[in-house]
Amino acid sequence: MNMIMSKSIDAINAYNLVKNLQKRFVDKLDDLSLKIGENKKFEEVIWLRENGTCGGGNRFEAKDEVLFNRASVNVSQVHYDLDENKTLQSATAISTIIHPNNPNVPSIHIHISLTTFKNGDFYWRIMADLNPSLENEEDKKIFDNALKEISKNDFEEGVKQGEKYFFIPALNRHRGVSHFYLENYKTDDKKRDFIFAQSFGEKVIDTYIQIITNAFLNKKSFSVQDIKKQLDYHTLYLFQVLTLDRGTTSGLLVHNQNDVGIMDSLPKYVNKSLLKSWIDKLPSPQNILLEEIINVIDEKGLIDTPTKEKLASIVRSHYKKYPDSLKYQASGNSIPNTVNNHIK
Repeated sequence: MNMIMSKSIDAINAYNLVKNLQKRFVDKLDDLSLKIGENKKFEEVIWLRENGTCGGGNRFEAKDEVLFNRASVNVSQVHYDLDENKTLQSATAISTIIHPNNPNVPSIHIHISLTTFKNGDFYWRIMADLNPSLENEEDKKIFDNALKEISKNDFEEGVKQGEKYFFIPALNRHRGVSHFYLENYKTDDKKRDFIFAQSFGEKVIDTYIQIITNAFLNKKSFSVQDIKKQLDYHTLYLFQVLTLDRGTTSGLLVHNQNDVGIMDSLPKYVNKSLLKSWIDKLPSPQNILLEEIINVIDEKGLIDTPTKEKLASIVRSHYKKYPDSLKYQASGNSIPNTVNNHIK
């Protein structure tokens, strides 16, 4: 990758951590494609921040249309080593969403990131949530147990923050069935924090692969009604991401050089009529945001690359016009200072 990396040892270690997790996940997904899909490997896409002088990243996108509706495994590092006016040194992350085609197979979202400052301060964001279109109690149990095993004493706090973050007030429901989120996370042992972040990512990836392998092999049949439920759930997913997800919004506000990558979390199709039915449930001016989102989605509900670019622009413009609307964004136990970190 033609990208200048941060010189901070913490940032270097974090970058190696997320790259290793990315490879682990992509290799396992490629193996599934080889064994039960079209044998089409994920393809790499590279993007640069300020032509690489402030970092950038890469993502691996799914090409197997038998197994995946949409899937992307993203790694990024944005840094300001050359800018003495910035207090932020680097932000390094892996962020991934997998939307399988089979409605019996749940989606997954994982985000692990390290933010470092030039004064030596730092914090982690550690997140994972299981998102089935058709709820399956056994899958949820397996995922919850894995979270509990890897997070130990942090499990209750992670679930508490996750339940808060992924709640959708306008619809009085959650996105997903199993949620874990640690915001501004760090302990007095920096080495332990790195090991925890790595182990958490490995455990969640391996558990998800276990869940979906079983589902792909043993839950092959589904009905037209199941497909409709999946479409409606994908609609809910897009709704939550574009109107509530603080990570998505912050990424779009910081810069516009990875819009398509950020929007790669969105499924291929949504139910446009269902989206319209939620307009009146939102407070002003968030209802305006949803109306503008709906206006750029075609009648088939297709979320293709040109649509993703338009959606990114709409979200960015909305919060620049209505900065007070950021109060409606999701949060855990605290509100991260993500955008201001990049400005100051």
